[in-house]
Amino acid sequence: MPEKKDSFRDINIKEKMATIAGLTFLITLVVGFVWGLYFFGLAGVFALLGVQYKSIWSLVMFVGSFFVLGILVELVSKVIFTVSVRNITGKINVFFFRISIECISNWLVLFAVDEFMNSITLSLKTEIIIALLLAIIEIVFDGDKEMP
Repeated sequence: MPEKKDSFRDINIKEKMATIAGLTFLITLVVGFVWGLYFFGLAGVFALLGVQYKSIWSLVMFVGSFFVLGILVELVSKVIFTVSVRNITGKINVFFFRISIECISNWLVLFAVDEFMNSITLSLKTEIIIALLLAIIEIVFDGDKEMP
């Protein structure tokens, strides 16, 4: 007897709605988890570095802005890294170039968000420390086992 393959267009509307709702819930859960990691991570780093902010909502706005702007800048920095690394030889040189690109892009996002928000003020030294820390964390937790 041949096996029946279910297709999305062959199921009824109730099952389609349940599938779409489930996928939407799963995507929302993943984005919320990643945003929560950024939020509590930056809140912890701010506490360690003595950064003052007016309210928890200013921190929420800071992390949200950093998250959204960071995604956009990350796309551009990945393209710059991929195009530039073709002419670089040696894994150590590629590694230091990647740290440089990641650190500069993180600092650029931190600087831009800090300048637009009056409720959180970061010193240049704090911005550089956070940018370098985020760059190292991004490289450590990156899924790529080999650099191009």
